[in-house]
Amino acid sequence: MSFLILGLLLFLAAHSVRIYAGGWREAQIARLGEMRWKAAFSLVSAVGLGLIIWGYGEARVNSPVLWPTPNWTRHLAALLTLPAFILLVAAYLPGTRIKAAIGHPMVAGVKIWAAAHLIANGNACDAALFGSFLIWAVLDFISARRRDRLAGRSYPARGWSRDALALAIGLAAWVLFAFYGHARLIGVHPFG
Repeated sequence: MSFLILGLLLFLAAHSVRIYAGGWREAQIARLGEMRWKAAFSLVSAVGLGLIIWGYGEARVNSPVLWPTPNWTRHLAALLTLPAFILLVAAYLPGTRIKAAIGHPMVAGVKIWAAAHLIANGNACDAALFGSFLIWAVLDFISARRRDRLAGRSYPARGWSRDALALAIGLAAWVLFAFYGHARLIGVHPFG
């Protein structure tokens, strides 16, 4: 499980710089330039993500069970991930009322995704992976909302059609992933 932990540390540390070292981040962007900062951030994130995937695949094989997960928890987790998909789409679709209300729908979606997967997966490696992402998402959401308040930032909505589009795209993506992609990529049928 050491590769999983190392990957989580790299990936989540890179994604947490604004939480615990916002001033340092701004100084590095000023020193390196935005493109070089983004390149370094992307490299660290990619290495971390690769280690997470590899480490989780290895750890899953013989990870001890921490709590029981009845079969119905898979169905609940699959249903809970539907709003996570919608929130993810709303994060990148400008002008939704969802983004106007939540501010940071992608991070809120990560919270739901992680919590849903903790319900359905009770092994130690699952607790490490999904628990780490849940803790990070909670801290990042609080930090991002605080930054928004201090900056007086708001996210204007353009109308209900943007939300309908986010719902439609999110639902379509969820159906494709839940019924086809998850089994192929992860090896688990959420509804099977």
